[in-house]
Amino acid sequence: MKSTLYLKFLAGYVIFGILGFLIVTTYTSQQTYQYTEESAADDLYREANTIATSYAQSYYKNELTLADIQEHLAAIDAYLNASIWIVDPQGELLINSRAQTSDNPPVRIDDFSITSFGTRYYQIGTFYGTLSQESLTVYSPIIIDYKVHGYVLIHKPMSQITRYSNGFINISYTSLALIFLCSLVVLGVFTFVIYLPIRRITRSAKAYSAGNYDNKIKVHSNDELGYMAASLNYMASELHSLEDDQRKFIANVSHDFRSPLTSIKGYIEAIMDGTIPHEIQDKYLNIILMETERLNKLTQSMLELNKYGAHGAMLDVSPFDINNTIKMTVQTFEGTCTQKKISFELILTGETLFVNADMSKIQQVLYNLIDNAIKFSHADSTITIETTERNDKVFISVKDTGIGIPKDSLKKIWERFYKTDASRGKDKRGTGLGLAIVKEIIQAHNENINVISTEGVGTEFIFTLPLGEQ
Repeated sequence: MKSTLYLKFLAGYVIFGILGFLIVTTYTSQQTYQYTEESAADDLYREANTIATSYAQSYYKNELTLADIQEHLAAIDAYLNASIWIVDPQGELLINSRAQTSDNPPVRIDDFSITSFGTRYYQIGTFYGTLSQESLTVYSPIIIDYKVHGYVLIHKPMSQITRYSNGFINISYTSLALIFLCSLVVLGVFTFVIYLPIRRITRSAKAYSAGNYDNKIKVHSNDELGYMAASLNYMASELHSLEDDQRKFIANVSHDFRSPLTSIKGYIEAIMDGTIPHEIQDKYLNIILMETERLNKLTQSMLELNKYGAHGAMLDVSPFDINNTIKMTVQTFEGTCTQKKISFELILTGETLFVNADMSKIQQVLYNLIDNAIKFSHADSTITIETTERNDKVFISVKDTGIGIPKDSLKKIWERFYKTDASRGKDKRGTGLGLAIVKEIIQAHNENINVISTEGVGTEFIFTLPLGEQ
């Protein structure tokens, strides 16, 4: 079995890691560097603006001496780790926070022009070649009486900003690694909680399709997978039972067909080769006719059962008097009951009692139940048939005082061709399909049928029908 699902998940996991790494190395790094650069420029600009509006103006107004302002700028330089210059509009360096300007000859910045900053208040470079390394330079004008007297320039090496930015990027890499490890844990959880149960379910389903129903799925979680596994285990158990039932069905059909066919074949051969004298052939021809009728009855019963498939049978539902139907059905057994000295006791509710059902099918149900009751009743006994109306339902009961049904056979009597050991001696001509037909007809009406039986005491079948209008 190809583990395509797991391979796809692993491929997705690897792709997730690669894409995450690429995003951090490209987009995240770029955005972090740009943000750090802009943030540093903003901070330096605020400092330059503060210096321009306080210390520089005080110096130009002669409120501070050169030594004083040099001292203040050196302190700010140490705090910012950036050199601070004050230049005049022509580019002459007046004050340098890192050098005593008064002790050195004046320094002029060649080609200096504040317009080189463009629309921004900072630029990156060596500032006209005056700096030894690439730096971020921020300027702020010194304005006194609405006139620009000079500029405050702050230079911060880009190596410091890059180092600061790399710190953030390293944090991003660490976070990505932690996320990747967490996703690895998720992958492990997925493997044990989802993939392995699915794999077990798939293997068992494949075994079921091959006819091996003993391979149970060992998934016991209280979730959809657990429910699926339990459902498939139940399905396998039912298919196993169905397979057994099919084997029993074929064995029963073969047995019930083989016995009369063997008898018919044997008697015909005996008649044809003269083993049976001509004068007694009629006796054996009657036996052949009886066996033929038995085969015909078995075939008709199987055809009747075949009508009740997965979609049920077509029913001609209409109101009819169930009491009258019971009386008419009982009359068909008058000859048989006279021979066995069996009587009927009818306990019927009202003169008429209408139900909504298929009359011909319900007649068949009554016929099969009464026929069973007569077969398994003792001589000089009574069969009780009762109708009761309750909660918009009519309950019909057929009760005998015969041999009863063993307790372990009660659930099996509805199976096709099933006969209890006790019934086999009394039901020589039965097909074992009567009760199966009865249950199919009642279920086709969306109603229920139950049986109450005690071995040696008797049996009672009770089924329901919807109450109808007269």
